[in-house]
Amino acid sequence: MKMKQSARVWAVDILAILAGSALVAAGLVLFTIPNDIAPGGVSGLSTALAFLTPLSVGIWSLILNIPLVALAWWRLGFRPLARTILATLLLSAFIELFLRILPPYTNNILLASVLGGVLCGAGMGVIFVRGASTGGTDLISLLLNRVFPNFSVGSLLLVVDATVVVFAVCVFRNIEVALYSIVTIFVTTRTIDAIMQGVDHAKVIYIVTERGDDILALLAGELGRGVTVLQGRGGYTRRDKHVLMLVVRRNSFAQTLKSIKQTDKQAFIFVTNASEVHGEGFKPME
Repeated sequence: MKMKQSARVWAVDILAILAGSALVAAGLVLFTIPNDIAPGGVSGLSTALAFLTPLSVGIWSLILNIPLVALAWWRLGFRPLARTILATLLLSAFIELFLRILPPYTNNILLASVLGGVLCGAGMGVIFVRGASTGGTDLISLLLNRVFPNFSVGSLLLVVDATVVVFAVCVFRNIEVALYSIVTIFVTTRTIDAIMQGVDHAKVIYIVTERGDDILALLAGELGRGVTVLQGRGGYTRRDKHVLMLVVRRNSFAQTLKSIKQTDKQAFIFVTNASEVHGEGFKPME
């Protein structure tokens, strides 16, 4: 059973990494590369260092990635690193493929910087959700997130990539390209955060009712929802009431709320947002 579940997880991981790598490659090939936008990353840092030294961009990229991979092996373990290596290889393959089949967009550099950031951010977000990265500064941001868990991965990536862009501006002395690169980085990181937070977001439903047993039977029995039962008392009526609390994912929120209203039309219901949920049925406890 565990082997089947593990195989399923790996299959989902591979499909997500495949889709995410394709989106990142499309964003680069269609929008950023043809418009000379350098959205941070190890490639941007390697380009600047190659300008200052006799070593090539490829050599610098290898030199910078080796310690990152070694650190990732130690901090993240084999499985995330294996997926990161897969994502890095797939990204390179998709870039080479898309360079041959996709037409570059060069009509409006501002629009290219925004759309490039959306595609790259969407792809990276999908990959990050599966616990992998595309290497380079993506990997740095995941490692930093372990040290600074109160900062989102997208925010940390923004800081790292912005530092790379500042360094590139000092080397190449071309402020205009740098400004468009910052736009791309900002859009990329906001898109990453939106995707990663969207996966963890849920709704917390509180139900104040005198028909607690009926609603509990509905939620726990028919719908299979986990429910916490609290004892309450009406401040005005002085009557005993049940306060039921449950957390549901957004895709099942409407159905759950409709069923509750049909069971007790007099229930008092209020809903709050949960940006992150840990426990059974949601993000596993680590």
